[in-house]
Amino acid sequence: MSKKQALRLAIFFVPLILIFSQCFQFKKDADPRGIAYAGGATCVSCHKDIYSSYLHTAHFMSAQPASGQTIQGNFSKGSNEFVFNLHQKVVMNKRDSGFFQSSYIDGKVEQSHRFDIVFGGIKGQTYAYWLTNELFQLPISYDNTTHNWINSPGYEPNRAAFERIIGTRCLGCHISYIKQAPPQLPGFYTRAEGFEKTSLIYNIDCERCHGPAAEHVKFQTDNPNEKTAKYMVAYKSLTRDQKINMCAVCHSGANNVLLKPTFGFKPGDTLEKYMRVIPSNAPVNYKIIDVHGNQKGLLESSKCFISSNMVCSTCHNTHVNDRGNTPLYVAKCMLCHNSNSKVPCKLTNKLSAAALTNNCISCHMPAFSSKLIIAGQSGAMVHTHHIAIYPEETQKILAYLKVKTTYNRNIH
Repeated sequence: MSKKQALRLAIFFVPLILIFSQCFQFKKDADPRGIAYAGGATCVSCHKDIYSSYLHTAHFMSAQPASGQTIQGNFSKGSNEFVFNLHQKVVMNKRDSGFFQSSYIDGKVEQSHRFDIVFGGIKGQTYAYWLTNELFQLPISYDNTTHNWINSPGYEPNRAAFERIIGTRCLGCHISYIKQAPPQLPGFYTRAEGFEKTSLIYNIDCERCHGPAAEHVKFQTDNPNEKTAKYMVAYKSLTRDQKINMCAVCHSGANNVLLKPTFGFKPGDTLEKYMRVIPSNAPVNYKIIDVHGNQKGLLESSKCFISSNMVCSTCHNTHVNDRGNTPLYVAKCMLCHNSNSKVPCKLTNKLSAAALTNNCISCHMPAFSSKLIIAGQSGAMVHTHHIAIYPEETQKILAYLKVKTTYNRNIH
C-alpha cells in the first residue's frame, strides 16, 4: 500500500472512529446522573428476584408516570367528582390525550390540567402536572383506605387550587433524580423551580440507596464467576449512624432545612451534608406522625432504640412488601422481648400468649389519625415510630379483647 493510499484511508476512517466514539460515549452517559451510574434496570440480570419483589414496595411506588395502570381513582360518572360547595367542584375525566382534573365554578370550567405524575400508591396518591418546565400539585388526591377522592394535602379545604409548587425538596424523596433548570415562568411564582423533564428518573431505584453501580456492573459482567460484590458499598460495613442516615434522608421530617438536593446522597454519607436537622421533640409530639413526619427522631427517642443496636432495617426490609404482615413485625419484637427477656410485657399475667404477641404493635406503636391527609371527617391512620407504653391504647386493646372473648363464649 502506497503512502497516498494509506493517507486516504486514514482520512476516511479517523472521522468514523471519532463518530463511533461519540456514540459509545453517549451510550455511557445514558443515565442522567452521569457515567458513574448504570441505571436501575441493569440490576435485573443478576438480582431478578429482589427486583421483582421490589416492584411492589412503597419505595417503588413513590413516583410513577400517570396512566390508567398507575392512577387508582375512579373515573366513572358519579364517582369522578369532588364537590367543595354548591358553586365549586372538580371533575376527574379521561380524554384521548390523558387523564385530567378540571375545576368548575357554577358549571363553567375554570382550569383544567393533566395528570402527569403519580406520587404514592399505598395509603393514597397525590398528583402533579407540568406547566412549561415547572411542576405543580393537582387539587384532588385519592385516599386508598376509603377509596375516595379527597382534597389534596396542603390546599385550603374550601376551594379548588392548582398553584402549590412541587420542588426539589418534594422530589428528593419521591424520585431518584431530576436536573434543575431555570424556570420558564419568570416572576409567576417567586419560589418556582424549573426542571429538565427528560432527566427525570421515577421512583426510588436501586442506585438511589446502593450508590453508583457502573463500575460494579462492568466488573461483575467481565468476571461472572466472581461472587463477591466489587465496587459497591456493603450495607453491613456501614456504622449504625450511617445506616440510619440512609433512611433519614427522607424519613427525618419535612421541617429540616435543605442545604442541597439529596439526589447525590450515597451510602456512608452524613445527613448534615445535605440538610440542617431540626432536633426532634418526639416524646412530646409523638402523635405528629404524618407521612412526612420525623420517623428517625421518633425512633431514636424510644427506649427500645436507646437500649439496643437496632436500626431501621431491623424491622424493615425495603426489598419486600411487608405491609399488613403483623406477625412478621411482632416476631421482630420477640427477638428481644421473648420469654427469657429481662423486660417482659406487663400484661403477661393478664393476657394469653397469643393475645400478647398479636397486639405488640397496636399497644406500643399505635396508629394515630393523620393531621395532614384528611379523608372525610378523619385522617388516614399512620403508625408512630416512637415505641413506648401508651396507657390509653392499652385500655382500648383490653376492652376489645374482653368484648371479643365474651362474644366467642356466647356463640359457643
